[in-house]
Amino acid sequence: MKTIALAEVKDHLSEYLNDAAREDIVITRHGKPAGVLIGFETEDDWFEYRLANDPRFLKRIEQARAMLRSGRGVPWDTLQSETDLPAAGCGIVSDKPRARAKHRNPRTRDSRRSNQSSGC
Repeated sequence: MKTIALAEVKDHLSEYLNDAAREDIVITRHGKPAGVLIGFETEDDWFEYRLANDPRFLKRIEQARAMLRSGRGVPWDTLQSETDLPAAGCGIVSDKPRARAKHRNPRTRDSRRSNQSSGC
């Protein structure tokens, strides 16, 4: 994560916006954090960011998890046997929401690749 003074960002915004697609940039005012510049490499990154920060979506996800915890969900094996869904675990990276939706996490990308190569 980079930390850049506001005056510097104002003078070179385009450059820092490009940098922000790869890492967050903390913008400071008088030496104190004042904001974060977030860039997106793809439209998918932008879409994932909007979902990860939408309170309505997060509420719906939590409701669905609560239903599953209370036993009111449908087991994955049942879904798989009744549809053409992939085997359990294929294509599923995590059930925890990400604080920030960016595909910079090499572990996430590698696990997706390994699922694809293992026949999932």
